[in-house]
Amino acid sequence: MQDKPHAQPPEKLTGLTLTEPKDSAAGLTAVLSTAKHILEEMNLSKGVALLSKLNQKGGIDCMSCAFPDPKERSAVAEYCENGAKAIAEEATDKRITADFFANYSVEELSEQSDYWLGKQGRLTQPMILRAGEKYYKPITWEEAFAFIAKQLNALSSPHEAIFYTSGRTSNEAAFLYQLFVRQFGTNNLPDCSNMCHESSGVALSDTLGIGKGSVILEDFEKAEIIMIIGQNPGTNHPRMLSALQKAKKKGVKIISINPLKETGLLNFKHPQNPIDWVGKGTELTDLYLQVKINGDVALLKALILCILENENLQTLENWSKSANQHHSERNTIDYGFIQTQTTGFEDFITDLKKYNLEYLVEQSGVSIEEIKKAADLLKKYHKIIACWAMGLTQHKNAVGNIQEIVNLLLLKGSIGKEGAGTCPVRGHSNVQGDRTMGIVEKPKPEFLDRLGKVFNFTPPQQHGYDTVAAIKAMYEGTAKVFIALGGNFLSATPDTEYTAKALQNCDLTVHISTKLNRSHLIHGKNALILPCLGRTEKDVQASGEQFVSVENSMGIVHSSQGILPPASKFLLSEASIVAGLAKATLGEKSTVNWDKMIENYDNIRDKIEQVIVGFENYNQRVRHPDGFYLPNGAREGKFHTKDKKAHFTINELPKHELQEDEFLMMTIRSHDQFNTTIYGLNDRYRGIFNERRVVLINPQDMKKFAWQAQQVVDLYSKYHGEERIAKTFVLVPYDIPQQCIATYFPEANVLVPIDLKADKSHTPVSKSVIVKIIAK
Repeated sequence: MQDKPHAQPPEKLTGLTLTEPKDSAAGLTAVLSTAKHILEEMNLSKGVALLSKLNQKGGIDCMSCAFPDPKERSAVAEYCENGAKAIAEEATDKRITADFFANYSVEELSEQSDYWLGKQGRLTQPMILRAGEKYYKPITWEEAFAFIAKQLNALSSPHEAIFYTSGRTSNEAAFLYQLFVRQFGTNNLPDCSNMCHESSGVALSDTLGIGKGSVILEDFEKAEIIMIIGQNPGTNHPRMLSALQKAKKKGVKIISINPLKETGLLNFKHPQNPIDWVGKGTELTDLYLQVKINGDVALLKALILCILENENLQTLENWSKSANQHHSERNTIDYGFIQTQTTGFEDFITDLKKYNLEYLVEQSGVSIEEIKKAADLLKKYHKIIACWAMGLTQHKNAVGNIQEIVNLLLLKGSIGKEGAGTCPVRGHSNVQGDRTMGIVEKPKPEFLDRLGKVFNFTPPQQHGYDTVAAIKAMYEGTAKVFIALGGNFLSATPDTEYTAKALQNCDLTVHISTKLNRSHLIHGKNALILPCLGRTEKDVQASGEQFVSVENSMGIVHSSQGILPPASKFLLSEASIVAGLAKATLGEKSTVNWDKMIENYDNIRDKIEQVIVGFENYNQRVRHPDGFYLPNGAREGKFHTKDKKAHFTINELPKHELQEDEFLMMTIRSHDQFNTTIYGLNDRYRGIFNERRVVLINPQDMKKFAWQAQQVVDLYSKYHGEERIAKTFVLVPYDIPQQCIATYFPEANVLVPIDLKADKSHTPVSKSVIVKIIAK
């Protein structure tokens, strides 16, 4: 009988060391950290060659975050510390061979930490774990494709297969993947968007007619106010700090809203400027509003009430019914924009009237004095950019969080003009591009129509599973095959033990990957690991060396081309693997010449141009050094909603009824981490070293329960009668609102219930989980 592998990282401590949180981000320390991580994985000359091409025109697009590149690139270093860590991880000289898998059983590997697994090196050849066996063994590509095809074709329905995608997949591979899946007969195409910015897409589509942000990078220097809400750019999008520094030097005011005071929002020392290393750096935030976890809607409503404090709300409620020419003379809100470009304003004001300012202040956790300071700034200016990330998108009311931001921007007329608009800051480098290419479980009919006409088939119309629904389907046995194009599905998803059982219920799990991760060890009855080229490597096909394309978080499509020889002669590109799966599975039933697609990626891009709006002359435009912008109605002040107007919305306050011994927990990243990839065990900016199993907690809460710093505790969550436990964490006193705590993911994902998801978007609620702390 096969031993049971461990779904969770080891529940043991590694030796916590604490220092005071840092008072500035980047600087010389970031430079030294970059060098350290590079030299741990490769020699100096290789590292310098790679970094010199990173984010350069015609070079390698960073596989870390999706923050856009400036038009004028630094010749010294157009990358950040965490981008260098990502490059080091992928381009490492370390290799995992068949001998490695022969030496470690799956259970033995699962006993290791996620950090250890990732540090073993690049995967080098296809491996299979057959039913009942304990060790992965080599398999040829032909055998692997045939094995998968047999399993897929044996299903009673195509809907019994799930095809997941990570946001690092290129446009070309993503387009082929969705084409293969739809020719197979299903829209079961969940992806990592379901777990991060799905709430942004839903909220923005409903209110502005496009599920993407409306600003470009140049808008940052043209803005008057930048609001950064529920985001930690110093760790998650470090290149954003240089954009904020430029904006600050132009006189832009920055308002930061977050439960934690993050170093990267306080002060920035540009790592390319040695004067900054020894100087004071640039103070970024003008006003820091330390909101309670999920107190954002209350705060935004309070801000709006304060902005309107000199207005007669009764008059505003009925303003379209009377002559209001005098309104245009006021400068607090943009009446002209509201009247001509929006709908729902009166209902919005009617709803706003029912709120008491004192109650909103209490619910937000921010003092009335600070709220009024922010409101005074917002009254003066109309060029406002609102940036946000998962601090807003992973709550039950996540869509409402973002729609309340839209309400504020519409009130000020801060959409569709230079220096103003919405800016959801995406994580993975092509997560937005994957969606553009059709990686979506609920495709629009017009997209399916074009796809069917171009490739002469009838695409499936039935909506597929999103990520949470996919996990449930596997758990319940209605989905039997799981294929992941990239990613670390188990560690990225909620309710770790539930998700593990779901994967283990499958007849087959397949992971297309560059590095080993925990998802490879929590497997179906049969499991395959298919190793692929990384973005740093040369992709040579029949017509010669290829490049791929990606879309950044501001809608620019541009190229990426690797420079290294492949880590192994057995590696295939993602696009080649998808084509191999399609040929083996579909055979003569497919209307696609898959070999022609792969021999020259221009052929893929020609088809993308025919199917997807905005990609006219794709092959020509993507070869421009700067790439090209996709159409964006909201950016141009054109709202592609049904009534062609931007919509004010009514958003209720979230309700968290905490008992005296309960806390609201949010999961966060450490500085040595990008999504589920663990680069190291330190969280330098927060002063936490050599430990990941920590709980950031208010010192007053610790005093209340007579807990001590570094005391070992367990965490419990209870939802719908089901109890979940995360064992062996260490308390760290920290500046965080009372009855709020923060923990790292994936270690605390086990506490996030599978059924606790955002309204409308179904995003797992990883940022507001009610838990209890039990001291050992």
